[in-house]
Amino acid sequence: MLEARDIIKKPLVTEKTTYMQDALKQYVFLVHPAANRLQVKSAVEVLFSVKVTSVRTMVRKGKPRRAFGRPITTRPVKRAIVTLRDGDKIEVV
Repeated sequence: MLEARDIIKKPLVTEKTTYMQDALKQYVFLVHPAANRLQVKSAVEVLFSVKVTSVRTMVRKGKPRRAFGRPITTRPVKRAIVTLRDGDKIEVV
C-alpha cells in the first residue's frame, strides 16, 4: 500500500504549469507510476488540506539519450493534473 508521501513525488514547476495554477486552478505533480487517480486525489487532499474536483493522469515516455557512447532511454514519468475547488490553493515552491 502506498502512503501519501510516496504517491506524490514532487510538483512540476514550469511556465506552463504556473499559468495553469493562476488561471485554471490546476496543479501538476510527478507521481508514483503505480498510483491511480483515486490514490492521487486522496494523497493531495491529505498532504495539502484542499478539496480536489478532478484528476487527470498521463505517462510521458522515456526519451532516447546517449550515455558513455551508447544509446539509452530515460525512464517514463507519470504526471497528474489536479484541479482544485474554487477558493483552494496550494503553495508550490
